[in-house]
Amino acid sequence: MRTHGWSGAKPASDEEAVARILAAAGKVIEDRGADFSISDVARTVGVTRQTVYRYFPSTEALLVAGAVHAVDGFLDRLTAHMAGVTDPREAVAEAVATALEWLPREKYIGLIMVPGRSTHVQSVTSDIALRFARDMVGRLDVDWTQAGFDEDELGQLSEHLLRIIQSFVLDPGRPPRHGDELRGYLRRWVGNAILPH
Repeated sequence: MRTHGWSGAKPASDEEAVARILAAAGKVIEDRGADFSISDVARTVGVTRQTVYRYFPSTEALLVAGAVHAVDGFLDRLTAHMAGVTDPREAVAEAVATALEWLPREKYIGLIMVPGRSTHVQSVTSDIALRFARDMVGRLDVDWTQAGFDEDELGQLSEHLLRIIQSFVLDPGRPPRHGDELRGYLRRWVGNAILPH
């Protein structure tokens, strides 16, 4: 493990070093959005660029690792919020509405949710976005087998929900819907599309 630098507080392990670099990357992205560099992250964590490169060989690798970390935290909070919602139509509408309400505060996840938002990486972020949607659907308190969904259909549902989320992020509507109005719209046009098999 590299030990010099670190603003005078050396990490105890490689895992702690990675966590500190990811935290610094998150701060830089919160401040600057997609327009960041390894130098920005290194400066924030108090190390050289070479130290960051030891753990993350490229800006893309750092972005992907940070995005995966941010997605997991976001989904943990969403899972807690959705606990006990077992009706597939209600669960899908509420999960999408909640994701749309929370995403503006999640710049890291915003980079991966909207195509073209990050110039650093394209194909990988779309894979992470699909994983986000599939994990979101999988974490809902819905018995998808009982509702008549197989794995292939859950994959298609996840992709559909991702496309809906991306569409709302790109253009929230005129005027944008919020709260009960957003949920009513999603129940009618998204939730009701999930028909019993």
